Amino acid sequence: MLEGHILLDEALCEFEKLYIKKALARHKQHLSNTAAVLGIHRNTLAKRVATYKSQDSPQKSTTLKKAAYR
Repeated sequence: MLEGHILLDEALCEFEKLYIKKALARHKQHLSNTAAVLGIHRNTLAKRVATYKSQDSPQKSTTLKKAAYR
């Protein structure tokens, strides 16, 4: 942020996140169909969805990593 304003990069990332979430909801969470409609590869969509999930719950991923090492 810059003096209370959102930066363009942050705004674009947030828009993309919401756009993908709505597209997934429209296609009942089906990655292949959603990726085809968005014009991106299924693996690209899967990576972005995983990134969004890890951003939404950073504590869960840390807990899972700790459990994996035990």
